[in-house]
Amino acid sequence: MSERSDVKARHNPRTPWAALLIAGTLAAAPALLQAQVSLATVVDLAQRNSSVVRLAQADVNKADALLQETRDVYIPSLEAGSSIGMKSIGFPAGQPSILNISLQSQVLSLPQWQYIRAARIGLHAASLNLKESREQVALDASTAYIEMETVSREQAATDQQQGFAERLVQIEQERTEAGVDPLSDLLQAQLTAAQLKLKRLHLETRADTLAKQISTLTGLPVGSITPDRASIPEIPAVKADGARPDTAGLESAQMVARSRQLQAHGDAMSRNFPILSFGAQYNRDTSVFADYLHYYKNNPPANNLSAGFSIQFPLFDLNRRAKAKESAADALRAKVEAEQAERQNDIQIVALTGSLRELDAEAEIATLKQQIAGEQIKAVQTQLELGNGAGSGPGAPAQLTPKAEQLARIDERQKYQDALEAGFDLSKARLSLLRALGHMEDWLQELQAK
Repeated sequence: MSERSDVKARHNPRTPWAALLIAGTLAAAPALLQAQVSLATVVDLAQRNSSVVRLAQADVNKADALLQETRDVYIPSLEAGSSIGMKSIGFPAGQPSILNISLQSQVLSLPQWQYIRAARIGLHAASLNLKESREQVALDASTAYIEMETVSREQAATDQQQGFAERLVQIEQERTEAGVDPLSDLLQAQLTAAQLKLKRLHLETRADTLAKQISTLTGLPVGSITPDRASIPEIPAVKADGARPDTAGLESAQMVARSRQLQAHGDAMSRNFPILSFGAQYNRDTSVFADYLHYYKNNPPANNLSAGFSIQFPLFDLNRRAKAKESAADALRAKVEAEQAERQNDIQIVALTGSLRELDAEAEIATLKQQIAGEQIKAVQTQLELGNGAGSGPGAPAQLTPKAEQLARIDERQKYQDALEAGFDLSKARLSLLRALGHMEDWLQELQAK
């Protein structure tokens, strides 16, 4: 494992420039609204704008600095100073150094080796957590984008439904005035139109919420993004193969637990193992500012140099013992948290796998219903043009009226929207399963290549 671990996301070289250009244009000119933006660009902007990603990057920087700090104890530290002051009264209290230079470094410490290993693994854990944060932001942005595109198509279908409903109300109005249909049929047609109006309001609220969500994710003005359906790649139907998932989040939790264990091991060793250090000091002294000549038989030399090794044996230190217990508790907690995260992820995989089977069947049923409704429209149109072929004798089925066509069209648009909703639920579950199984990086690569 390398001492420095950095997460590098694979991007299409053109994507960052395109994302920055779009972001700059929309931010500088709010009037240029409703620009069509690809899913890859939205994901890239969301990752750049995410506070979660920036916090994870700060953790990486901190972990890298901590690793440098633990290793730098073996690199000599050099300090320079001066002790010149007013002439002392009585015996001089210190050396009157014009210049003093000291050098110190640690030479051998078995606990420090554990601290370095812990910091190195901690840096790797922080890098994996950064990757996990980027994947979570990508999942949130992708889900919101796909839902926005779905709602956009639902709104278009609802507009068509409202047109059919208005035509239905007009037909029923004429038939009621002519005494052909009862008033209840007109009221039913008006109720259908009112229900579609309410549904339209629900979709508008949902679209506004999604627009605000994507604006918060990307940092672009609200309503400035129009989804591009062609930029959404097909989401693969992955399955759990029974192997342990290899996600960045789980790896990060395991690395954190391992780092805490090494830290605790180092703290425990510090109670029993000595520390060997090296030190050196040079002083350039003077008797101008002190009465050294009155108290020493010989004049002190101007240049003084001392160097040597020092060794410290821990004999009795309650503070270190308490610190070791604290570190051991932290290590145990990190281990339990990693195990808990793994169990929760396993449960999520089982739940998503079961839901996917149901959602796949529901999507298939919704698609078939929409196709059947489309065929029924054709049958109604044929009967309106040619009749039902049963004649007008006693017992023959009644001929279809124009309102039957409007009802069939309204029903077909409803089945179409049901198929859209089922498809979105299926896509959302597939994306969640991709992430739970550790395949989110594959999805992001396909997204960048789209």
